Amino acid sequence: MGWSSCLLQVMAQESMVQYEPVAEIGGGAYGTVYKARDRDSGQFVALKSVRVQTNQDGLPLSTVREVALLKRLEQFDHPNIVRLMDVCATLRTDQETKVTLVFEHVDQDLRTYLEKVPAPGLSIDRIRDLMQQLLCGLAFLHSNRVLHRDLKPENILVTSRGQVKLADFGLARIYSCHMALTPVVVTLWYRCPEVLLQTTYATPVDIWSTGCIFAEMFRRKPLFCGDSEVDQLGKIFAVIGLPAEDEWPTDVTLSRQNFSPPTPQPITDCVPEISEKGVELLLKMLTFDPLKRISALNALEHPFFAE
Repeated sequence: MGWSSCLLQVMAQESMVQYEPVAEIGGGAYGTVYKARDRDSGQFVALKSVRVQTNQDGLPLSTVREVALLKRLEQFDHPNIVRLMDVCATLRTDQETKVTLVFEHVDQDLRTYLEKVPAPGLSIDRIRDLMQQLLCGLAFLHSNRVLHRDLKPENILVTSRGQVKLADFGLARIYSCHMALTPVVVTLWYRCPEVLLQTTYATPVDIWSTGCIFAEMFRRKPLFCGDSEVDQLGKIFAVIGLPAEDEWPTDVTLSRQNFSPPTPQPITDCVPEISEKGVELLLKMLTFDPLKRISALNALEHPFFAE
């Protein structure tokens, strides 16, 4: 066994025998998620497994690094980050290891939470509180150089006491090899223009997704529902306008000429209940140029949160 597998085995506190699966609670790009009971403490946990190809040196170094980073983040015990409680590595064959991440279990995600809200929807104070918590978690991840990359209502958890916890961050890199083999359609609705155009990206990707989620808290339905990359971009430009020629990335195959310049729809047509300061913050998040997009830390300082 290579040193990387040894390292991961050391990181695993207990074997998988400690966790008794209770129910399947979801599937998606990252495989099946199980609710399980910790036999020692009796508390419920969420199990997320992935099969990782191994060689004579054990697990790929990239996987070990990503898991080590998630474990390091755990030491901070941030209130808006789901807790990673354990990591278990099980050798399946000479070429494959099953890595299981054991997270704290939270009963509902933001999608379920929004569906349960009775008409006329969330109050602006509740939206302000949820957004503040979401941005606190995101600012923490970004300050530790972690991109979420797949932020959407399904992986924002909301506890029964209204505490927001970000889940599934960092998994995109651990599971990238596995995902190529998984025929799961990943939603485009929260994807930023730079990812849709397949150009370089960094932490602003998560801010774009947060902007989409911010609007959804008011609307209780997604803001941009495209069914392909081009359709998604078209729906985005219908609201924020077609970017100027000098803002269009030069390293992309899709030309700006593919899109006819729409007359931008006022954001208040899409999100009528939003306040003036809320509109200001939302547009700073839904900025086409990632370098001009507001950061999570600056968003927390925005007057919307002082209203």
